[in-house]
Amino acid sequence: MKKLILTLVAALGLAAGAAHAAGGGTIAWDKAPNKTNDLASLQNGAKVFVNYCLSCHSAAFMRFNRLRDIGLTDQQIKDNLLFTTEKVGETMKASIDPKQAKEWFGANPPDLTVIARSRAGHGGTGADYLYTFLRTFYRDETKATGWNNLLFQNVGMPHVLWELQGDRRPIFEAHESHGQTTQIFKGWQQVAPGTMTPLQFDQTIGDLVNYLQWMGEPAQNTRVRVGVWVLIFLGIFTVIAWRLNAAFWKDVK
Repeated sequence: MKKLILTLVAALGLAAGAAHAAGGGTIAWDKAPNKTNDLASLQNGAKVFVNYCLSCHSAAFMRFNRLRDIGLTDQQIKDNLLFTTEKVGETMKASIDPKQAKEWFGANPPDLTVIARSRAGHGGTGADYLYTFLRTFYRDETKATGWNNLLFQNVGMPHVLWELQGDRRPIFEAHESHGQTTQIFKGWQQVAPGTMTPLQFDQTIGDLVNYLQWMGEPAQNTRVRVGVWVLIFLGIFTVIAWRLNAAFWKDVK
Protein backbone atom coordinates (compact mmCIF):
# COMPACT_ATOMS: atom_id res chain seq x y z
CA MET A 1 0.00 0.00 0.00
CA LYS A 2 2.84 2.37 0.90
CA LYS A 3 4.59 1.61 -2.39
CA LEU A 4 1.40 2.40 -4.30
CA ILE A 5 0.96 5.73 -2.52
CA LEU A 6 4.61 6.69 -3.11
CA THR A 7 4.31 5.76 -6.77
CA LEU A 8 1.21 7.91 -7.18
CA VAL A 9 2.84 10.88 -5.44
CA ALA A 10 5.94 10.58 -7.62
CA ALA A 11 3.85 10.34 -10.79
CA LEU A 12 1.84 13.41 -9.86
CA GLY A 13 5.01 15.32 -9.09
CA LEU A 14 6.56 14.44 -12.44
CA ALA A 15 3.38 15.35 -14.29
CA ALA A 16 3.18 18.68 -12.53
CA GLY A 17 6.83 19.39 -13.28
CA ALA A 18 6.37 18.55 -16.95
CA ALA A 19 3.31 20.76 -17.18
CA HIS A 20 5.14 23.66 -15.58
CA ALA A 21 8.17 23.25 -17.83
CA ALA A 22 6.07 23.07 -20.99
CA GLY A 23 3.59 25.79 -20.19
CA GLY A 24 5.53 28.30 -18.17
CA GLY A 25 3.87 27.35 -14.92
CA THR A 26 0.39 27.92 -13.55
CA ILE A 27 -0.64 31.53 -13.10
CA ALA A 28 -3.10 32.88 -10.58
CA TRP A 29 -6.42 34.10 -11.90
CA ASP A 30 -6.92 37.85 -11.78
CA LYS A 31 -10.02 39.16 -10.07
CA ALA A 32 -12.61 40.26 -12.61
CA PRO A 33 -14.57 43.45 -12.01
CA ASN A 34 -18.11 42.58 -10.93
CA LYS A 35 -20.28 45.24 -12.59
CA THR A 36 -23.34 43.34 -13.74
CA ASN A 37 -25.43 46.29 -12.49
CA ASP A 38 -23.47 48.82 -14.59
CA LEU A 39 -25.55 49.35 -17.73
CA ALA A 40 -22.81 51.31 -19.54
CA SER A 41 -20.33 48.47 -18.93
CA LEU A 42 -22.85 45.86 -20.09
CA GLN A 43 -23.68 47.82 -23.23
CA ASN A 44 -20.02 48.19 -24.16
CA GLY A 45 -19.47 44.51 -23.40
CA ALA A 46 -22.35 43.58 -25.71
CA LYS A 47 -20.81 45.70 -28.47
CA VAL A 48 -17.41 44.02 -28.03
CA PHE A 49 -19.03 40.58 -27.96
CA VAL A 50 -20.97 41.14 -31.19
CA ASN A 51 -18.03 42.72 -33.02
CA TYR A 52 -15.24 40.35 -31.94
CA CYS A 53 -16.77 37.12 -30.61
CA LEU A 54 -19.99 36.45 -32.51
CA SER A 55 -18.19 35.78 -35.77
CA CYS A 56 -17.08 32.39 -34.40
CA HIS A 57 -18.88 31.86 -31.08
CA SER A 58 -22.64 31.57 -30.80
CA ALA A 59 -24.80 32.44 -27.82
CA ALA A 60 -27.66 30.25 -28.98
CA PHE A 61 -29.72 30.63 -25.80
CA MET A 62 -29.65 34.43 -25.86
CA ARG A 63 -31.92 36.61 -27.99
CA PHE A 64 -30.96 40.05 -29.21
CA ASN A 65 -34.16 41.59 -27.84
CA ARG A 66 -33.12 40.53 -24.32
CA LEU A 67 -30.60 43.37 -24.53
CA ARG A 68 -33.51 45.66 -23.68
CA ASP A 69 -32.77 44.63 -20.08
CA ILE A 70 -29.45 46.51 -20.21
CA GLY A 71 -31.03 49.72 -21.49
CA LEU A 72 -30.93 49.28 -25.27
CA THR A 73 -33.92 49.94 -27.52
CA ASP A 74 -34.89 47.72 -30.42
CA GLN A 75 -33.73 50.42 -32.83
CA GLN A 76 -30.33 50.69 -31.14
CA ILE A 77 -29.98 46.91 -31.32
CA LYS A 78 -30.89 46.89 -35.03
CA ASP A 79 -28.57 49.78 -35.89
CA ASN A 80 -25.52 48.65 -33.92
CA LEU A 81 -25.63 44.95 -33.08
CA LEU A 82 -27.51 43.01 -35.75
CA PHE A 83 -24.89 41.61 -38.12
CA THR A 84 -25.85 37.93 -38.31
CA THR A 85 -29.64 38.36 -38.65
CA GLU A 86 -32.24 40.99 -39.47
CA LYS A 87 -34.73 40.09 -36.73
CA VAL A 88 -34.26 41.46 -33.23
CA GLY A 89 -36.04 38.42 -31.79
CA GLU A 90 -33.51 35.95 -33.20
CA THR A 91 -30.91 34.16 -31.10
CA MET A 92 -27.22 35.08 -31.27
CA LYS A 93 -25.88 32.56 -33.75
CA ALA A 94 -22.36 32.71 -35.15
CA SER A 95 -21.90 33.51 -38.81
CA ILE A 96 -19.10 30.97 -39.30
CA ASP A 97 -19.69 27.65 -41.05
CA PRO A 98 -19.22 24.85 -38.46
CA LYS A 99 -17.32 22.71 -40.99
CA GLN A 100 -14.89 25.55 -41.71
CA ALA A 101 -14.50 26.27 -38.00
CA LYS A 102 -13.55 22.65 -37.31
CA GLU A 103 -11.07 22.70 -40.19
CA TRP A 104 -9.46 25.98 -39.12
CA PHE A 105 -9.38 25.56 -35.35
CA GLY A 106 -9.54 21.79 -34.93
CA ALA A 107 -12.95 21.98 -33.22
CA ASN A 108 -16.10 24.07 -33.34
CA PRO A 109 -15.81 27.14 -31.08
CA PRO A 110 -17.97 26.58 -27.98
CA ASP A 111 -21.25 28.34 -27.33
CA LEU A 112 -20.71 31.22 -24.90
CA THR A 113 -24.17 31.64 -23.42
CA VAL A 114 -23.21 30.21 -20.04
CA ILE A 115 -19.42 30.23 -20.40
CA ALA A 116 -18.97 32.50 -17.37
CA ARG A 117 -20.84 30.00 -15.19
CA SER A 118 -19.08 26.90 -16.50
CA ARG A 119 -15.47 28.05 -16.04
CA ALA A 120 -15.46 28.45 -12.26
CA GLY A 121 -12.76 26.48 -10.48
CA HIS A 122 -10.31 26.45 -7.60
CA GLY A 123 -8.70 29.61 -8.97
CA GLY A 124 -11.83 31.71 -8.73
CA THR A 125 -15.11 32.37 -10.48
CA GLY A 126 -15.81 31.80 -14.15
CA ALA A 127 -15.59 35.56 -14.65
CA ASP A 128 -12.10 35.54 -13.09
CA TYR A 129 -11.04 32.78 -15.49
CA LEU A 130 -12.33 34.62 -18.57
CA TYR A 131 -10.84 37.94 -17.44
CA THR A 132 -7.42 36.30 -17.03
CA PHE A 133 -7.68 34.21 -20.20
CA LEU A 134 -8.61 37.10 -22.50
CA ARG A 135 -5.70 39.23 -21.22
CA THR A 136 -2.90 36.63 -21.43
CA PHE A 137 -2.51 35.89 -25.13
CA TYR A 138 0.94 36.17 -26.63
CA ARG A 139 2.54 35.71 -30.05
CA ASP A 140 3.73 32.15 -30.73
CA GLU A 141 4.85 31.44 -34.29
CA THR A 142 5.00 27.70 -33.61
CA LYS A 143 1.19 27.55 -33.40
CA ALA A 144 -1.14 27.33 -36.38
CA THR A 145 -2.99 30.47 -35.30
CA GLY A 146 0.21 32.34 -34.46
CA TRP A 147 -0.92 32.79 -30.86
CA ASN A 148 -0.79 31.01 -27.53
CA ASN A 149 -2.23 31.70 -24.11
CA LEU A 150 -0.57 31.72 -20.72
CA LEU A 151 -3.62 30.36 -18.91
CA PHE A 152 -4.71 27.87 -21.59
CA GLN A 153 -1.60 26.49 -23.28
CA ASN A 154 -1.97 25.37 -26.92
CA VAL A 155 -5.41 26.92 -27.22
CA GLY A 156 -6.86 26.76 -30.73
CA MET A 157 -8.35 30.25 -30.47
CA PRO A 158 -6.43 33.16 -32.04
CA HIS A 159 -6.08 36.49 -30.29
CA VAL A 160 -8.93 38.35 -31.99
CA LEU A 161 -8.35 41.46 -29.85
CA TRP A 162 -4.63 41.75 -30.63
CA GLU A 163 -5.00 45.04 -32.49
CA LEU A 164 -6.43 46.58 -29.33
CA GLN A 165 -3.83 45.09 -26.98
CA GLY A 166 -0.81 44.92 -29.28
CA ASP A 167 1.89 42.24 -29.24
CA ARG A 168 3.29 41.15 -25.89
CA ARG A 169 5.90 38.63 -24.82
CA PRO A 170 5.75 36.76 -21.50
CA ILE A 171 8.87 36.92 -19.34
CA PHE A 172 9.83 33.73 -17.48
CA GLU A 173 12.48 33.01 -14.87
CA ALA A 174 14.03 29.55 -14.51
CA HIS A 175 13.59 28.00 -11.08
CA GLU A 176 15.23 24.80 -9.80
CA SER A 177 13.19 22.65 -7.44
CA HIS A 178 13.76 18.98 -6.52
CA GLY A 179 15.85 18.43 -9.61
CA GLN A 180 13.21 19.91 -11.90
CA THR A 181 13.57 23.15 -13.82
CA THR A 182 10.38 25.16 -13.99
CA GLN A 183 9.65 28.45 -15.69
CA ILE A 184 8.02 31.01 -13.42
CA PHE A 185 6.01 33.77 -15.07
CA LYS A 186 7.31 37.22 -14.05
CA GLY A 187 5.52 39.69 -16.27
CA TRP A 188 5.05 41.03 -19.78
CA GLN A 189 7.19 42.86 -22.29
CA GLN A 190 5.29 45.00 -24.79
CA VAL A 191 6.68 44.25 -28.26
CA ALA A 192 4.30 46.43 -30.27
CA PRO A 193 1.65 48.82 -28.92
CA GLY A 194 -2.04 48.39 -29.56
CA THR A 195 -4.71 50.96 -30.27
CA MET A 196 -5.56 50.98 -26.55
CA THR A 197 -3.46 51.60 -23.49
CA PRO A 198 -3.11 48.63 -21.09
CA LEU A 199 -5.62 50.27 -18.74
CA GLN A 200 -8.15 50.85 -21.53
CA PHE A 201 -7.75 47.27 -22.74
CA ASP A 202 -8.27 45.86 -19.24
CA GLN A 203 -11.40 47.98 -18.89
CA THR A 204 -12.70 46.74 -22.25
CA ILE A 205 -12.09 43.12 -21.28
CA GLY A 206 -13.76 43.82 -17.95
CA ASP A 207 -16.84 45.10 -19.81
CA LEU A 208 -16.85 42.02 -22.07
CA VAL A 209 -16.59 39.67 -19.08
CA ASN A 210 -19.35 41.58 -17.29
CA TYR A 211 -21.57 41.04 -20.30
CA LEU A 212 -20.70 37.33 -20.51
CA GLN A 213 -21.44 37.00 -16.81
CA TRP A 214 -24.78 38.80 -17.20
CA MET A 215 -25.67 36.77 -20.32
CA GLY A 216 -25.31 33.51 -18.38
CA GLU A 217 -28.23 34.59 -16.18
CA PRO A 218 -29.92 37.82 -17.33
CA ALA A 219 -32.38 37.69 -14.43
CA GLN A 220 -29.71 37.39 -11.76
CA ASN A 221 -29.96 41.02 -10.59
CA THR A 222 -33.76 40.78 -10.42
CA ARG A 223 -33.45 37.49 -8.54
CA VAL A 224 -31.13 39.04 -5.96
CA ARG A 225 -33.32 42.12 -5.57
CA VAL A 226 -36.50 40.06 -5.13
CA GLY A 227 -34.68 37.74 -2.74
CA VAL A 228 -33.72 40.65 -0.48
CA TRP A 229 -37.33 41.85 -0.29
CA VAL A 230 -38.53 38.29 0.40
CA LEU A 231 -36.09 37.98 3.32
CA ILE A 232 -37.19 41.36 4.69
CA PHE A 233 -40.85 40.29 4.45
CA LEU A 234 -40.14 36.97 6.18
CA GLY A 235 -38.27 38.79 8.94
CA ILE A 236 -41.18 41.18 9.56
CA PHE A 237 -43.72 38.35 9.34
CA THR A 238 -41.70 36.32 11.87
CA VAL A 239 -41.85 39.17 14.38
CA ILE A 240 -45.62 39.56 13.83
CA ALA A 241 -46.21 35.80 14.19
CA TRP A 242 -44.09 35.71 17.35
CA ARG A 243 -46.09 38.55 18.97
CA LEU A 244 -49.42 37.01 17.88
CA ASN A 245 -48.39 33.69 19.36
CA ALA A 246 -47.49 35.44 22.64
CA ALA A 247 -50.85 37.26 22.67
CA PHE A 248 -52.86 34.07 22.00
CA TRP A 249 -51.16 32.10 24.77
CA LYS A 250 -50.67 34.78 27.39
CA ASP A 251 -53.67 33.64 29.46
CA VAL A 252 -52.90 29.96 29.15
CA LYS A 253 -51.05 28.55 32.13
